[in-house]
Amino acid sequence: MVEKKIHIGDVVFPNIPGERDEFIRGGVSYGDVTNLVCRMPELKLGEEPKWWKIAFGISILGVFLFFSSVFCVIWFGIGMWGNNNPVFWAWDIVNFVFWVGIGHAGTLISAILFLFRQKWRTSINRYAEAMTIFAVICAACFPVFHMGRVWTAHFLAPIPNQMGMWPNFRSPLLWDVFAVSTYFTISLLFWYVGLIPDLATLRDRAKGTLGKKIYGFFSLGWRGSVKDWYIYEKAYLFLAALSTPLVLSVHSVVSFDFATSQLSGWHTTIFPPYFVAGAILSGFAMVQTLIIPARIWLDLKNLITIQHIENMNKVILLTSNMVGYAYGIEFFIAWYSKDLEEFQLFIHRATGWYAWAYWTMVICNVVIPQLFWMRRIRTSIFLTFIMSIAINIGMWFERFVIIVTSLSQGNVPSSWSYYSPRIWDVFLFIGSFGLFFFLFLLFIRFLPVVAMAEVKGVMKGGHCK
Repeated sequence: MVEKKIHIGDVVFPNIPGERDEFIRGGVSYGDVTNLVCRMPELKLGEEPKWWKIAFGISILGVFLFFSSVFCVIWFGIGMWGNNNPVFWAWDIVNFVFWVGIGHAGTLISAILFLFRQKWRTSINRYAEAMTIFAVICAACFPVFHMGRVWTAHFLAPIPNQMGMWPNFRSPLLWDVFAVSTYFTISLLFWYVGLIPDLATLRDRAKGTLGKKIYGFFSLGWRGSVKDWYIYEKAYLFLAALSTPLVLSVHSVVSFDFATSQLSGWHTTIFPPYFVAGAILSGFAMVQTLIIPARIWLDLKNLITIQHIENMNKVILLTSNMVGYAYGIEFFIAWYSKDLEEFQLFIHRATGWYAWAYWTMVICNVVIPQLFWMRRIRTSIFLTFIMSIAINIGMWFERFVIIVTSLSQGNVPSSWSYYSPRIWDVFLFIGSFGLFFFLFLLFIRFLPVVAMAEVKGVMKGGHCK
């Protein structure tokens, strides 16, 4: 048998056919991986598939709705929202916590699974990393607009200013600023470093001068030499190690917004792990929601296989059980503590004004994911897609229940009040999805959606049957 050689830059690898890989199917070779992933970015402007044009057009409408709502809020004030006394935090903070949670799966898949050398992450980590970046951008908008006077947002940063004012470093709200900005910065660097070898591939394959210059600029002179790979792997490992604590710290800090208060329903030590588990649950569900249509429309079924879908469903099942345990232990602690106000609040959550929201949360986050115990459902593309949407609906309601029910019926009965959103709350929330999908569709169009270099690194011999 004549042994063929695979050339990647200046490095030559033997291509030994016949060896099998668990996650890449269809007899895909190194060249097939490159052709499949580069197909979309190499299209000329105007040659995009019909599905992409329709989705992009809808997302542009969402972006217009988002910025129109933002303009109205800045011009007329946040009195346009349904926030009232005592529910000063409402849809805006609910949406902030929701979007921060969505971004958790990206860091988990990219960093933690990389450190544990889980090969199945290589086909999906690029999606998850991009999702993290765009979700954090959407999340950061809401607390800024919630301030009302957005032109004073720079006072949140600990920099010298003409007023001689410094942020309150003892406030968990300021901790959010540091945690989310750090998370965004590290995630962006991690995503970009992973892109460099693939950007060099697009540079070398580009036919137009503009494409060569743009991809060449961002690939930082990559040539695929041994030295390039050595520096790349060191930097990638360093950023993975740096990102790993963020998976636990970011949403733990977000939970401190509530846990450090004295309000019934918020003042609980279980919030940090509870919030982290919920964030991973919602993040993996959103990855499923994005990947399942994309793997069909981009013809990536051999790179993103049923095995990838099933593994993510197992993580969803695990975190769903953790979240369900947290729901139950909240009631137990409220009863065991003999705190009458606390116990009455939890009873009211399940039976009172917002019982519909509470049981929607329980059904979507705890009951529905239990179906993943059955392998036939774990490996069903259609059911996984529907259930992933249901889980994200449930995770949004979780944040709604935590914030609104505790504030609407606080420790002072005379200030109890029912909260209901206004149309501007809904417009801004829908518009944030428009912004998210607008950025995500641009990512699909111009960048490699699968980490080609990493996928080739776990392929055995270049042929997988």
